[in-house]
Amino acid sequence: MRKLVYYVGVSIDGYIAGPEAEVDFYPLSDALMGYINGEVPETVPTHMRAQLGLDAPNQRFDTVVMGRGTYEPALRAGIPSPYAHLRQYVVSGTLGGIDDPAVELVASDPLGLVRRLKQEDGLDIWLCGGGKLAAALLPEIDELVVKAYPVVAGAGISAFDGAFRPTTFTLTGARPFEGGVVLMTYAR
Repeated sequence: MRKLVYYVGVSIDGYIAGPEAEVDFYPLSDALMGYINGEVPETVPTHMRAQLGLDAPNQRFDTVVMGRGTYEPALRAGIPSPYAHLRQYVVSGTLGGIDDPAVELVASDPLGLVRRLKQEDGLDIWLCGGGKLAAALLPEIDELVVKAYPVVAGAGISAFDGAFRPTTFTLTGARPFEGGVVLMTYAR
């Protein structure tokens, strides 16, 4: 069965982005980019792949699920299909519609969506963000892959923005990178 994997970058204080969805304060080393390009190239947005000379097949994921707040920065940049190399789902009860047929809008029941996707054949499902959607999907998250960046944001979008619901995961791997980033993998 496919897994739902929350693959995400966080600050030391647990934020996936700044208050205005900023992520440009996260340091990227050549070693970390080498890992991303080699192990999870599908997490690089389509419009950036050519700039990086990245022409790799999907290794881990063939589907991405994201919330409105994760999707909207791409829309503002004129990119209606940020991960054209993946099946794309945007979960939002407030987004009126999506003009790109390659991106499916899911207005309600993200748990039902993920449960259906898990029953299909294919690679794993990438939960791209954001914090509210991650909190709603917590019962279905099978694995966390957390890039912990050596920076304190102070405020922003929490990795899990929902009700108090302690959920235990087991650390299955940790890999440090130059510049202080640590990639941690946790299994349910």
